[in-house]
Amino acid sequence: QVQLVESGGGFVQPGGSLRLSCVASGISNYAGAWFRQAPGKEREFVAAIMSSGDSTYYADSVKGRFTISRTNRKNTVYLQMNSLKPEDTAVYYCAAVRDLYFSGSYYTQPSYEYWGQGTQVTVSS
Repeated sequence: QVQLVESGGGFVQPGGSLRLSCVASGISNYAGAWFRQAPGKEREFVAAIMSSGDSTYYADSVKGRFTISRTNRKNTVYLQMNSLKPEDTAVYYCAAVRDLYFSGSYYTQPSYEYWGQGTQVTVSS
């Protein structure tokens, strides 16, 4: 059984930082990603990383502020979020797809097989 468990969300003031973690169990050799959903909006892509960690992808809105990384030994994908803005407020979801089953685009939700429950990030003064 595959499980993705996010942690690290919370409340932070504008300009602050948070680091999200996504620990996976029951899966290996997978691409990982973060999506987010703000109140009243559709879920959107944030960042993705290949299983090797060699390639990363970012939404334009977070480039230069967010960094996705992974530690395969710990089966964990991270999202370091710096210079946070109120518009970054959302529930952040971790997603994963096994290399063998990947097709399409890292930027789209249907490409991913498994999802976490989400962690709330609130940026406000």
